[in-house]
Amino acid sequence: MSETPAVPVPVPDERAGDGGAGEDRATTGATIRLENLTKRYPGSPDPAVDSVTMEISAGELVVFVGPSGCGKSTTLKMINRLIEPSGGRIRIGGEDVTHMDPVKLRRKIGYAIQSSGLFPHMTVAQNIGLVPKMVGWSKTRVADRIEEMLDLVGLDPGEFHGRYPRQLSGGQQQRVGVARALAADPPVLLMDEPFGAVDPITRDHLQDELIRLQHELHKTIVFVTHDFDEAIKLGDRIAVLRERSHIAQFDTPEAILTNPADDFVSGFVGAGAALKRLNLTRVRNVEITDYPTVTVDDPLQEIFNRVRASGTNEILLLDRRGRPYKWLRRGDLMRARGSLARAGTPVNDTVTRDATLRDALEAVLTDNAGRVVVTGRRGEYTGVVDMETLMNSVHELLEADRLEAMENQHELAESRLEQTRHEQEGVHGGGEEQA
Repeated sequence: MSETPAVPVPVPDERAGDGGAGEDRATTGATIRLENLTKRYPGSPDPAVDSVTMEISAGELVVFVGPSGCGKSTTLKMINRLIEPSGGRIRIGGEDVTHMDPVKLRRKIGYAIQSSGLFPHMTVAQNIGLVPKMVGWSKTRVADRIEEMLDLVGLDPGEFHGRYPRQLSGGQQQRVGVARALAADPPVLLMDEPFGAVDPITRDHLQDELIRLQHELHKTIVFVTHDFDEAIKLGDRIAVLRERSHIAQFDTPEAILTNPADDFVSGFVGAGAALKRLNLTRVRNVEITDYPTVTVDDPLQEIFNRVRASGTNEILLLDRRGRPYKWLRRGDLMRARGSLARAGTPVNDTVTRDATLRDALEAVLTDNAGRVVVTGRRGEYTGVVDMETLMNSVHELLEADRLEAMENQHELAESRLEQTRHEQEGVHGGGEEQA
């Protein structure tokens, strides 16, 4: 059963009125500081969360990761006081909000949960516009914001505006959930395992979407997951949490992968740290090549001429919206007999420029031809990444790891030599004093 979303019931604010100075200016992130944040439940001898202290910078995406029951979701929910802390302080943007009216607090904080939490009796537009409407935005401004947010999360406003949640796929519901969380332009966004209830392919695309949104919006995002690969892919920094939300390590993905603090953190990293580092490099950082394309509206003879002129054995067929549809080989065209309906091989998987190299490698390995199509925010074709490019990147990562390991061994050897030298000097010095 999906969790009911926390929807603020705010008091109208004069700053939310129409025509105010800067009302259309986008809000960026705010710092979050937790000071000895603690949660105790009646009847329990130990706290569920014990004295958590951390600072999250404005515009940073921080991921809480840890085993089930470690207190990561409880810690997240104390930030917007869905769960009231038993002790400690919460500061957002330098303001102590520990004892602030929780309704006013939640006006500053977006909240996205697993299974989206959309109200089933409301349309997509009504769900997205709910919070802006409650904080006093005008009808025109709310309507404009709904259109803007649907476009931002890659959903056609004309197509999805009037739909109900039951008429959406799981991925579309989650996109609307994120749009609703961001609709009132909060500086902080809390996300509690938001992609945990969708299939792996949809999850990858939603992760890419969040990375793209963060590139544009620069919000402060706190994200909870139990999936360390997801944490590596999304986080600017990762907080690996033990029981009662004790922080085992709070660092960048690179630092945790290369220098885990202890065996507990190493257990989360798991085997294949070098390959996990593929999650740190984006498709946009490698060479994206162009490929010959045609559209479904092009005459068959023109398509055939384009394949022959391209010097390649195949060409990419795009639909009327410029999205990849099929790979066409020369033999497919020879057998087409005037129609492309049954000709060619469908494009089953694509990646965006914000996808990781690991995503791209997995897509390429499932494709017999050894390449994957790169698409834009609305699924339009932008280029192709091939196996050779990806394998070169893998080799570069492995070589970097090898050189780093050699450097660490050299430093360790020098440290041991220095220690031995000091010990020997100590022995000689002691002998001379006795003499």
